[in-house]
Amino acid sequence: MAKTSIRSMAVAMVLASASLVLQQHAAGAASEEKPRLLTTRVEVAGEVKRRLSLTVEDLRSLSARKGGPVAENAIAGERPQQYRGYVGLRLTDLLDEAGIQREERHALRRTYVVATASDGYKAVFSWGELFNSALGRGVLIAYERGGAELESGEGRIALISLADERIGPRFVKWLQRIDVRRVPE
Repeated sequence: MAKTSIRSMAVAMVLASASLVLQQHAAGAASEEKPRLLTTRVEVAGEVKRRLSLTVEDLRSLSARKGGPVAENAIAGERPQQYRGYVGLRLTDLLDEAGIQREERHALRRTYVVATASDGYKAVFSWGELFNSALGRGVLIAYERGGAELESGEGRIALISLADERIGPRFVKWLQRIDVRRVPE
């Protein structure tokens, strides 16, 4: 009986200490999480002729000028149901509006775009894949889903790359900034 009782106590102590370690780990992970701020404006900066700071309404009017908003359902290829129904402006149209600088020879070949969320999450696209491949037609600055504005869990403005095999890694919720950068020569 004494052995069973000691064994039971030892098991209980191990479980208690494992539980404490898990609680501390969870508390540490929660404190390391970056805050997600609801985005209502996206900035476009870097190697552009015109810096832009656009609200959802600005994006709507720009998409109307560029031929109307692009709906996710217009993009070729099937995507998982949870990504259906996004409406927005193509990233390439937004970059055309800002005007990518190209004074240097072969500058565009060395150009890439970094989309940054308010919590610091980043996604990267090369100029070539945006402007010189079919993928570029499926990268949206989304401001609507299913006929309504985006929910707070996505921010009011998000970037989604619908032509990617795996959409998640370049799905930037709470989109805050788009930077056009160059790889040095």
